[in-house]
Order: sequence, then C-alpha cells, then structure tokens
Amino acid sequence: MSMPFYVSPEQLMKDRADFARKGIARGRSVVAVQYADGILFASENPSQALHKVSEIYDRIAFAAVGRYNEFENLRIAGVRLADMRGYAYDRRDVTGRGLANAYAQTLGAVFSSGGEKPYEVELFVGEVGDTAADDQIYRLTYDGQVADVHQYAVMGGAAESVAAYLEERYAEGAPLAEALKLAVAALGHTDTEDRAIAVGDLEVAVLDRTRVQPRKFARLAPARLESLLS
Repeated sequence: MSMPFYVSPEQLMKDRADFARKGIARGRSVVAVQYADGILFASENPSQALHKVSEIYDRIAFAAVGRYNEFENLRIAGVRLADMRGYAYDRRDVTGRGLANAYAQTLGAVFSSGGEKPYEVELFVGEVGDTAADDQIYRLTYDGQVADVHQYAVMGGAAESVAAYLEERYAEGAPLAEALKLAVAALGHTDTEDRAIAVGDLEVAVLDRTRVQPRKFARLAPARLESLLS
C-alpha cells in the first residue's frame, strides 16, 4: 500500500493563497473612491448584465472581483442577511461592518478548509454615513482578512499600478466629476501606458448621501457618465 504524500500546513496554505491570487489577478480592477458626497465605485466592465457593483441595503453597496459565480453567491447571501436582520430588528441594525464580518467568516472558513478550493474573489463593502467622516469601506480578501480602508482602495487586475496612480493624485473632498475622472484614469493606467476607457465599457455606481430617498445607491448611466467626464 502506497503512502500518501505529506504536505506541510504552511505549504498547503501558501499553495491555496497562490491559487486564489492568480484567479483574482486575471480580472479587471475595481476602484472605490471617497468623494465629497459619498463613495464612488468604478470598474472596466463591458457587460451590461453581469455587474461587479451592486446594492445590498439602504446605505450599503457591494463590489467584487474574481469568479463571477462565487461573488454573486456571496452578494445574494448578503442581501438575504441584511433583509432578515432589518426585518427582525430594525433597519438601523444593518451595518456595513456587520456584513463585512459575516463575509469574513465565510471566506475564512472556506479558505482554511481542506475539502474545497478557496474562493477566487475579493470584496468591497461600502457604507455611506451622514457625513464624510462616517463613510466606511471594508476590503475583504480571499482568506477572510478584513481591512478598514479610507479615501480610496483598489482590488483585482493591476491593483498595484492603479493604487500608485491614485496615491499620487487623490484629493480629499473632491466633487463627483473629479473623483470619476480620477477613477477612470487610474483604471486605464499601467506601468507601460495610459489607456482611454470607453464610456460603454465602464460600470460606475455611487452611494450618494444627498439623495432624499432612504436608498442611497445609484448607478450612473452612460449619458450621465459622458456629461461628468466631459
């Protein structure tokens, strides 16, 4: 009877992490940028049906990169959790931090399990507050780690190049038009060139605290994008 190969726990976790990172890097980047009236999410996404950025609850948005079927399952689970908590308790009890913690537990459990492959996804959970100081953006990695980020954040694709571009040019409290131009320029930036991304290939949404409706999430249609970018 042959003996199974031994793999150390450290090597096993490294292999699983490398597998997840390679899958995530194959996708296009998603950028989250805080601006004067809320949080902007932007991505290069030619599809009009398969969204990377979606609404979770009144003041909470979700953005993801990686395998679509995996992050779509997580999005649906988040919507159900938020609806259940808001219905059973109070709508104010549904928070971005609570949702981020739930996602972190799921991602961490799957990553540490030897029975299934790790999720090839990274997530943003954003919540807009009454003031800019109350805005929150959480970044979750494939292994369940959570980071509370401020001003801007990038995940997926050429994240390092995009983040370096934002670091050099980000200005706090910018209006929506300037934040959008910065995000789109950053998405088109690489170490070798600066691409101009067509409006039809952009997916952009905002959490806008100035909206009078309880729901602060709004997608920016191509006509609106054209106006803002011009």
